[in-house]
Amino acid sequence: MMRHKLLAVLMLGLALCIESRLAVTQVQTEVPAAVPGAKPVAVERIKVHGAALEGNLEGDAVDRDVLVFLPPSYNKESSRRYPVVYALHGFWVGAEQWSHEIHVPQTIEGAFAQGAKEMIVVLPDSKTLHNGSMYSSSVTTGDFEKFIAQDLVTYVDSHYRTIPDRASRGLAGHSMGGYGATRIGMKHPDIFGSVYIMSPCCLSARTEPINPELAKALEAVKAPEDSAKLGFFPRAMLASAAAWSPDPKNAPLYLDLPTRDGQTQTDVLEKWAANAPLAFIDQYVGNLRDYRAISIDVGDQDGLKADTAKLHDVLDSYGIKHGFEIYQGTHTSKVADRFQNHVIPFFSKNLCFEAACK
Repeated sequence: MMRHKLLAVLMLGLALCIESRLAVTQVQTEVPAAVPGAKPVAVERIKVHGAALEGNLEGDAVDRDVLVFLPPSYNKESSRRYPVVYALHGFWVGAEQWSHEIHVPQTIEGAFAQGAKEMIVVLPDSKTLHNGSMYSSSVTTGDFEKFIAQDLVTYVDSHYRTIPDRASRGLAGHSMGGYGATRIGMKHPDIFGSVYIMSPCCLSARTEPINPELAKALEAVKAPEDSAKLGFFPRAMLASAAAWSPDPKNAPLYLDLPTRDGQTQTDVLEKWAANAPLAFIDQYVGNLRDYRAISIDVGDQDGLKADTAKLHDVLDSYGIKHGFEIYQGTHTSKVADRFQNHVIPFFSKNLCFEAACK
């Protein structure tokens, strides 16, 4: 009974994340009106080599697509250096699609025009065979945690005029990206100084009976190409397994599922549970105290509202100063507005814009 309840807990938690992300392809994100007089932001599409991704068993790309948004003054003030915000996309979408959802560069330009200080904004692509890395560390997908916190940051600092200090680096993300911002943020206060978590998925789980048909569909996947034939939710389960229960001896997918022959695999579930931020947050309280600023938001009609509120409660219980807002909206309806009018202004207020700032 306990095994089935644990499986149900984990499956429903992920289900709520996936259900919310489905809205991305179904709901038109509300875009704030263009701000009159806003100066143009330059967009560069580059590739960044991920040493941390080398040898991944899925064969996912090691050279990752990255979008870099340079502020209006970047090419005019050649000696000026800038802080950087790294913004992580959610499941199913990559950096390019997410750039349309948050409507950049318009929303970045709008934020600057309304008074936010100029900064560089970086959107890395973390799609994998099953459409999402979960920003985790796995021999199957590669170490995306390390790719974001080390490979990407090192590349940007060496190729752009950044202020190469944690106080001048921000980390943000939405949905799976919110999970990534939470996970990476807890572990790397030495790299990032401020964190903004938007509607994070997969923080914990809830109780509901497992769907036997889903388990059957997953177990029927015998080759990587079979994944592309599946719908949103089954692929998300495969992505989670690749990230959280990798198995280098279980070719060709190199992952272990929560069930085998219809029976619960407790050891796999324990691995999944160990990757829930609300399960390991207590280990990183000291790290979280090191942040200059932390903010969290979620829509009042978002299925992830309850878990996001739990994250807020944990930070509150430890006396960790942070912002928390439940706004009117669904999982995706206000993401562009939030990015322009809340995320960028948050970093404008809390990042260090001077090289000597600590």
